[in-house]
Amino acid sequence: MKKKNLNLKDLKTTSNKNKVSSRLSIREYIPSIFSFVMLIAGITFDYFESFPHFSGWIRIVWYVVAYLPVGFPVISEGWESIKKGDFFTEFFLMSIATLGAFAIGEYPEGVAVMLFYAVGELFQNAAVNRAKGNIKALLDVRPNEALVYRNSDFVSVNPETVEIGEKIQVRVGEKVPLDGILLSKKGSFNTAALTGESKPHTIAKGDTVFAGSINLDGVIEIETTKEFKDSSIARILDMVQNATARKSKTELFIRKFARIYTPIVVFLAIGLTFLPYFFVDNYVFRDWLYRALIFLVISCPCALVISIPLGYFGGLGAASRNGILFKGASFLDAMTQVNTVVMDKTGTVTKGVFKIKEINSITFEEAEFMKHLMAMEEQSTHPIAKAILEYKADGSDYEATDVSEVAGKGLKGTVNGKTVLVGNKALMTSNSIEVPSETDGIVESIVMVSIDGKFAGYVTIADELKDDAHQAIKQIRDAGISKIIMLSGDKDSITQQVSKELNIDWAKGGLLPEDKLNEVEKLKKQPDTKVAFIGDGINDAPVLAASGVGIAMGGLGSDVAIETADVIIQTDQPSKIARAIKIGRSTRRIVWQNIGLAFGVKVIVLILGAGGLATMWEAVFADVGVAFLAILNAVRLQKMKWN
Repeated sequence: MKKKNLNLKDLKTTSNKNKVSSRLSIREYIPSIFSFVMLIAGITFDYFESFPHFSGWIRIVWYVVAYLPVGFPVISEGWESIKKGDFFTEFFLMSIATLGAFAIGEYPEGVAVMLFYAVGELFQNAAVNRAKGNIKALLDVRPNEALVYRNSDFVSVNPETVEIGEKIQVRVGEKVPLDGILLSKKGSFNTAALTGESKPHTIAKGDTVFAGSINLDGVIEIETTKEFKDSSIARILDMVQNATARKSKTELFIRKFARIYTPIVVFLAIGLTFLPYFFVDNYVFRDWLYRALIFLVISCPCALVISIPLGYFGGLGAASRNGILFKGASFLDAMTQVNTVVMDKTGTVTKGVFKIKEINSITFEEAEFMKHLMAMEEQSTHPIAKAILEYKADGSDYEATDVSEVAGKGLKGTVNGKTVLVGNKALMTSNSIEVPSETDGIVESIVMVSIDGKFAGYVTIADELKDDAHQAIKQIRDAGISKIIMLSGDKDSITQQVSKELNIDWAKGGLLPEDKLNEVEKLKKQPDTKVAFIGDGINDAPVLAASGVGIAMGGLGSDVAIETADVIIQTDQPSKIARAIKIGRSTRRIVWQNIGLAFGVKVIVLILGAGGLATMWEAVFADVGVAFLAILNAVRLQKMKWN
């Protein structure tokens, strides 16, 4: 009862945290909404004669109040940057440009420019934070309790308190909390989360069991050989953390641009104020200061600041509608640079579910053969047995009796008065059953059947390719990817077969998580190589974090892989990978078009402004007008189609 109450309490706590987080997100928009309402009201008061008292200090205070919610955070950020020695940031330029607009009496413009900037930042933050997870999801995967034998009984404790050499008990369906040696006669484990191998792993007494494996069959006992901090699941957690730390964050273009653009504009404005003193007659400081402030307003990078994040935001939205989730604008850019795609096998290009691939009956008709086999497999809970039982056989079902398990080999029993053996080659050999040599070359899981002392046939069980697997590889190549590689924890023979079937350049199987990580690190060291890794299991998390772009299958993939990845294929279709690359390229093209538009118009109007030929109307167009055109251009991403 206590456990149920605790879970309910945790659920309520999580719910409350989510509500608080939601409220905090809404609060971020309140300053911009307030400033927008105040700005529109102020402009309305300015242009309608029915508000004659809206002038003088009342007008100034009104626009100052409208300005502060969006302007004060930017001014504060600029001041903090100055204190750190970084003077020429976009925060600094935004501050002096908008304060300059106030200085020359263009209050609505000062508020509007800063409001546009604030909205652009909000859109960018929303794009970056959307569905952004963290590697703490691993805490939900690693076991949080261990049944350890102490004082003549098994007691539940924190796995971190279990010492080497202690005996622990693991029930059916539970995760193994620590690495150890199996004390029970045998055990069957789902190790897909650790190794990526789709086939359940059956081991005998004395074999090693890894933490994070799921016990599939009966209560077992294990003697621990490692402390929790050294266990396989904890090691994966550590690798993910380190790999994430090694990944550099892409700096947005505007940050780099502002470091060059801002000082140039500021010094030009200063020069525009004072240099004419030496070259023109009747120099009037106030007139040239006024012209310099207009120059600053025109030069304000509002169009760039808003069009760049909106361009990326449009790309993120377009990707979402196509079942692809990018965790930030920088990954859209990173996707355009990928030239090497590395992928896992199980759950990525295959369905991760056992299916009958081939039935080869020798002494019976197929249906009769399968009835004998199915009667035996009905006595088993093994995943391979479940795959066999999906076969549809006509007629009355056969019933198996006196069924016994031969450890590590298979089943023995009687069906319709006939002795039936079902299992691997070792079972056949130990019962002097001659096995055809053709079975030696089969790489898939194979179930052999003997009836009344004669080899009756076999069934091969394999993980099916996803429906769009072939299409995915072709489209990735058509997208210009020069190299496609497969790295899998599954058997190397199976990995090579799948790789050959899909026409993949190079493949390697039988890999542990650290092996995959090492292979990707080697690729990253090759000149001009940008690696994208595609996976779905816990074992893929370290590589997803370390690769240039980590792509996770979001439908059936593990929570850890999804949280660690940069890009998530929500539909589990590998064919969406090529589409993600195309969306990234389209987005980058739109963004650079916006940059070109903003630069082109601003250069023209800046020249006019320096010559005193541009008024504030031209400044408005160079800033707000170009921003609007850039937004319309970014909206085109919502209408594009990618095949």
